[in-house]
Amino acid sequence: MRYSPEALTAFVEAVDSGSFSAAARRLRKSQSTISTAIANLEADLGVTLFDRATRQPTLTPQGEQVLSYVKAILAASERLDELAVSLAGETEPRLTFVLSDTLHPDVLEDLLVQFDRRFPHTEFECLIGEDEDVIDLLQKARAQVGLIEARDRYPTDIGSTRLPLQTAMGIYVAPDHPLAAQGKVVWDELRSWRELRLSTFLASATEPAAGQVWSAPNYLLLLSMAVQGFGWCILPCALVAEFAPQGGLVALDIPGWPRAISVDLLWNKKAPPGAAGSWLRQHLQRRER
Repeated sequence: MRYSPEALTAFVEAVDSGSFSAAARRLRKSQSTISTAIANLEADLGVTLFDRATRQPTLTPQGEQVLSYVKAILAASERLDELAVSLAGETEPRLTFVLSDTLHPDVLEDLLVQFDRRFPHTEFECLIGEDEDVIDLLQKARAQVGLIEARDRYPTDIGSTRLPLQTAMGIYVAPDHPLAAQGKVVWDELRSWRELRLSTFLASATEPAAGQVWSAPNYLLLLSMAVQGFGWCILPCALVAEFAPQGGLVALDIPGWPRAISVDLLWNKKAPPGAAGSWLRQHLQRRER
């Protein structure tokens, strides 16, 4: 192909994210790398794709026409990659699955049992990750498949599918926390008390806290902190049922809680999963809970 796949990806990501700097963050590249890739693509095409006179680069009329073709090229390339993996039928010797603590333990247990039956000679590694960390591990090829709390958009190099799974999330405190005996609680009251918040290694778009915050990189650590009475925390209800000691946490009665969140399955489009990863993906897509 005359045009570099990296340049095509950089172009689409710059459009979707609204700036070269945002595209660089989402693709884990430097801004200069993105700018150079797009400039090279413009040189190859012989047209100007972005109007750089404005504060944020905007598509030129020619850029708008090119965009639909570039998206079609990338989509066709992704389908070809997946077809090649499917036709080869090769089972990867090792599969790394990065997942959130929000996944119901029963789902993981069933998945492991069936995976062992089908792929007894494939090494299987589970990593716990949340939010941006999941995407980063996939982009770096440290993991092949990942689960994440559903969102509307992902970087251009990340494939996604919405799973028929939902996870209930509640707000919890220790039994001796002052909020535990209060009965109904309104959201604004939480601002007066310390929040225990998920904090991934990479920055995410989490809303700024109104009060004091303690943080941890996964929900299991947050659960432990909540049991010790250090503050209130949003936690997966299934995780609390599985790992909190009997009566160790109390769910607060707050309007709109507990609430259900959807789950997305992700993979790196540049390195589609092999036979084992594809089976895992299909298994989770069929699973309902």
